[in-house]
Amino acid sequence: MMKLSKLEINEELKYLPGWNVENEKLHKEFQFDNFNQAFGFMTRSAMEIEKMNHHPEWFNVYNKITIELTTHDAGGITRNDTKLAKILNSLA
Repeated sequence: MMKLSKLEINEELKYLPGWNVENEKLHKEFQFDNFNQAFGFMTRSAMEIEKMNHHPEWFNVYNKITIELTTHDAGGITRNDTKLAKILNSLA
């Protein structure tokens, strides 16, 4: 998987509401009404993540989940990251 250029990343961000680039990773904070909804999102996401075998960096506190996506083997953001970001948005 090839690392995307900054121009390609900026083009992809047009189709990824709420996502931006922080520390050379795709970044988004999801907020839910309560912990149960946040955990449910993580559970639904885990099934899709496993299918892709592309695991995010994520952090959960109560009703908030912070997710960062990068492809370590490629040294940056790839199409796998943008694809997973779209899936995560659809699950939220």
